[in-house]
Amino acid sequence: MAKKKYFGDNIEPKCEYCAYGTRAKDGNKVLCEKRGIVNGDSSCPKYAYSPLKRIPEKQVHIPGNFDEE
Repeated sequence: MAKKKYFGDNIEPKCEYCAYGTRAKDGNKVLCEKRGIVNGDSSCPKYAYSPLKRIPEKQVHIPGNFDEE
């Protein structure tokens, strides 16, 4: 049986989610232990997914769809 990844199998590798990266204070850059300062959208061969660093997308609330009346 194949091992299922956290939050689905279709997560694109990004330095924002890497175990070696730390988000910089400006929010657009990542401080990487392996490569230095990089963009958050890039990735490298040393990429290691960390599910705790991923910020899930907010779900859209559609008023009136599931409200109890």
